[in-house]
Amino acid sequence: MNNLAVAIKRVSKGSKQGRKEYAAEVRIISRLRHRNLVQLIGWCHGGGELLLVYELMPNGSLDAHLHGVGAAPMPWPRRHEIVLGVASAILYLHQEWEQCVVHRDIKPSNVMLDASFNAKLGDFGLARLVDHGRGAQTTVLAGTMGYIDPECMVTGRANAESDVYSFGVVLLEIACGRQPMVPKGDDAVHLVKWVWESYYGRGAVLDAADARLNGEFDASEMETVMVVGLWCAHPDRSLRPSIRQAVNVLRSEAPLPSLPPRMPVATFTPPPDAFYCTSSSVATGGTSSTGTGTVQSITLLR
Repeated sequence: MNNLAVAIKRVSKGSKQGRKEYAAEVRIISRLRHRNLVQLIGWCHGGGELLLVYELMPNGSLDAHLHGVGAAPMPWPRRHEIVLGVASAILYLHQEWEQCVVHRDIKPSNVMLDASFNAKLGDFGLARLVDHGRGAQTTVLAGTMGYIDPECMVTGRANAESDVYSFGVVLLEIACGRQPMVPKGDDAVHLVKWVWESYYGRGAVLDAADARLNGEFDASEMETVMVVGLWCAHPDRSLRPSIRQAVNVLRSEAPLPSLPPRMPVATFTPPPDAFYCTSSSVATGGTSSTGTGTVQSITLLR
């Protein structure tokens, strides 16, 4: 442990939610071991402080590389490796550990990059443990607007399928270089709808690729990432893939799914204020310390 560079997260001890998230991090992530998860090295709750000690991620967050002011465009091969790394992390959480870990806040600002730009998923403060084979138990809506499964906005119940939705949005964000809400005139449209109806439905999904790449990407990989992103973010939970199915396609071990040209209508009562097209702020909670722009983290009690 000598000369080991670490990152220390100080949790607000005056916040009830902060104390809950600290306890969740210690209880869950301290037991997880995977090459694509941020390693929790230690913790301390003495002297009136709540501290979490992690391995240092020298290259910061994926969000900063995709959207940071002045950030150089991340080359496609690196983006593709990050996609596979995050997918591997979620597969471990959902299917390969002793219980299913529902992360509930998968987004680029929670994807950290080590010295070699290996992706490591972190921030388990909102995570929940679910026994394999059981459905969602939580009745608390939590996460970040733009990445939350729209069905959770109605039911408040998160499960593996809602994590898959968030992963789908992240895939599209990596491929397109755009945040979850895409400006459209005086309004904004959700990235999933923008890609599905403006590009995929016209048979031109590659035209949605990040323009900063100047066409320098593997077309087959780009199409796969985009289509799997749409598949994961399907409005109907029952028609989304499991994370293992998504991983198999991303690794070219299974064929691309065939999706309808128009984005399907959700089979549940849609959330208020047109979740997929809004001109107002995209959240009503407190701003995330790791987020950017108008994307905010929320925890709402039902």
